[in-house]
Amino acid sequence: MTLLNPTTFSNWLIPHSVEWYEQLGNLQQRYEYSWGSSLTGPNGESLFDEIVAQAIVGKKVLDVGCGHGDFTLKCSLLAKDIVGFDVTNRFIQTGLNNTRPNASFVMGNTKDGLPFPKDEFDCAYIRKGPTSAYLSLKNVVKKGGTVIGLHPGDTIGKELPILFPNLFEPTIGTPILNKIKENLASSDFSESTIETINSIEYIHSPEDILKLRCFGQHPSIYEALKEKNRDEITAIFEQHATTSGLPITYSRYIVKASI
Repeated sequence: MTLLNPTTFSNWLIPHSVEWYEQLGNLQQRYEYSWGSSLTGPNGESLFDEIVAQAIVGKKVLDVGCGHGDFTLKCSLLAKDIVGFDVTNRFIQTGLNNTRPNASFVMGNTKDGLPFPKDEFDCAYIRKGPTSAYLSLKNVVKKGGTVIGLHPGDTIGKELPILFPNLFEPTIGTPILNKIKENLASSDFSESTIETINSIEYIHSPEDILKLRCFGQHPSIYEALKEKNRDEITAIFEQHATTSGLPITYSRYIVKASI
C-alpha cells in the first residue's frame, strides 16, 4: 500500500504560515508539540536555553515568536523586563492570562517590522520564531546588545522521507540556512555566527509519527492517514525502532549576533 501524501488534502495548510499558526492556536491554545519523543543531550534546544539564560540576567529582553509565552515567563525570572511578541492572537491571549509583573505580550507580524522604540531592549532572542525578525532587531536592540536565535536545521528528520515515502517530503538543499544567512547579511550586525547542532530524537510510537506529520493540521487529516496507513506505518516503525523509539536526526541552528 502506498502511503498517502497529506499535502494533497484540500484542507492542508503550509506549516508555519500565518493561517497554520492561527489554526494551531485555535486547536491547542498553546505552541506545544503533540507527539511523544525523547531527546539525547546536549541538543540544540537545551544549549540555546542555557545561552539565553546567561545573556538576559537583569536586562530588558524581547522574545520574538514567543508562542503562548511559556519560555517568556521562565525567562522573566531572570530578566529585568521581558516582552513576548507573536503573530497569533490565541497564543498572545494565553500568555496574557498567565503573565507576571515584569512580562508583557504584544501581537504583530515581524514582516511588518517590530513596533517598539529605537534602542528599547538590551538583548533579544528568537526561539524557533521567524527569521524575518533579524531585519528589524538592530533598530530596537541597543548598540552592543546581543541577539540569539534558534531555528530548525535543514537535516531535521532526514530519515523520515526515506522510511515513510510520500508521507514525508525530503528537503532539497539548505533553504532554512540560506534564509538565515540572507537575513543576517541584510541586518548589518557588527558580528554574527551560525552553529549547527545535531543530536537524536526518539519518536515513541507509530501514532507519534502521524502526530508529528500532522502537527498544526486539521484533525481530519490525522484521522484519514491513521485509517488508511496505520498498519504500514506500524510495520515500518517496528522494523527500524530501538527500545527507545525510532531514531531521527534532531538538528538545530544557533545564531549569535552582536548589534
